[in-house]
Formats: sequence, structure tokens, C-alpha cells
Amino acid sequence: MSLLFAILFYVAAAVFVGGLAYKIVDFARTPAPLKIPTTPAPISTPGVAFRMFREVVFFESLFKGNLWIWALGAAFHFGLALVLVRHLRYFLEPVPALIAFAQPFGMYAGFMMAAGLAGLWARRFLVERIRYISTYSDHLMLALLLTIAATGLGMKFVMHTDVIGVKAFFLGLMAFDIQPLPAHPGLYIHLACVALLMLVFPFSKLLHAPGIFFSPTRNQTDNPREARHLAPWAAKLEKN
Repeated sequence: MSLLFAILFYVAAAVFVGGLAYKIVDFARTPAPLKIPTTPAPISTPGVAFRMFREVVFFESLFKGNLWIWALGAAFHFGLALVLVRHLRYFLEPVPALIAFAQPFGMYAGFMMAAGLAGLWARRFLVERIRYISTYSDHLMLALLLTIAATGLGMKFVMHTDVIGVKAFFLGLMAFDIQPLPAHPGLYIHLACVALLMLVFPFSKLLHAPGIFFSPTRNQTDNPREARHLAPWAAKLEKN
């Protein structure tokens, strides 16, 4: 099982990094032929940067659009962020003081993450217009994320596993020195789901994470009267 999961994570990491890099380059190369920022929009570059900060960190447009969906989304994303910070201890030795300080917060953030996911998944069943447009992939992504959260919480509070052995395994992976992985069914399910998430991430709707930075409705200044907007390809045609 140690060799199987080592190969699985090497492949998943390669697909995740390579696929994400390809998608980001593709986003960056895609022209924005129109000036279409969602108004009211800033008219300066610093204003756009501040708007993007509010959108990425606080989900400003969602907050204005639907408060209870914002609460569920914020619970999931903020919980996930703390959980990821907490998991850095498995990849760092020695563990930095800031990561050590975040451990108790990240531990209980798993409940916040799971609650947010459960609410967002329930919304896809209970709200008719959302149920109508939901696809199998939407449900599968939420089920996968919720399984990761549930198995992680289960290993912490119900079926404990050897975290020292888990850390040794991942530190060994980074050094290409495969170490024994603790035999634990919950751990196997948890790690398999994490690897699956890494494999599908570059090809799923979860790409909204980097994609938000390339959205012309958010990253453009509202200055069509002051400056003419031309996509790079259109500027070349005009010169010719």
C-alpha cells in the first residue's frame, strides 16, 4: 500500500501542477475583446487590485447577492484554508511557530468546512432552480470534498491513526524515499480521495480558484471613455 499510494501521489502531483499551469497559461492567452467590468467598477489599477482582494478574500459579490449562500461558501472556504494551514505540519520539519499556533484552530475548522459543504450540497437538492441546473459533476465534487472532510475528522476524533507515520511517509515522498504508510482504512480512503481531487482539479469547475483573476468583469478598469480598449490581436490588426 505504501508503494501504491506513493505512485498515486506522484502521478496526482504531476497532473495537478501540469494541468493547473496549462490552464493558467490558457487563461492568460485568452483575449478579452470587450471592456466589460461589472459596475460599479474602479477606474484605476489600484482600485481593481483592491476590488480583486475583496472578491477573493471576502467573496464580496456573493455577499451582496445572497447572504445565506455567502455564509455557507465562506464557512467552507475559510475552514478549508485553516485545514490546509494545519496540514502543512506533515510537510515541514521543523514545524514553524505560526503553523504550530494554527493547529487547534485548523482542527476545529474541519467542522466548519464540513458544515459549509453539507449546506451547499443540500442547496442543490432543496432549491428548485439550482436542482434543475445541477449536473452529476456538481454532486460528485461536493461528495468528494465532503468525504475528505468527514474521513479527516473521523481520524482525529473517532478512529485515530499514527500521525507520526503519516508525516514520515510524506516527508519521504518529497525526498523520493518511500516510507511505510500506517495501515488504516480511514487513512486510505482519505488519501485516495485527496489524490482523486488533485487529479480532477485542473479539469473541473474548481478552477474558479485561479480563474477569478482572469475574469474581465473583475480585472478590468471602468475607463472606456478615457481610453480605448483593444485586445492584443485587435491592436495588431489595426496596425496592419
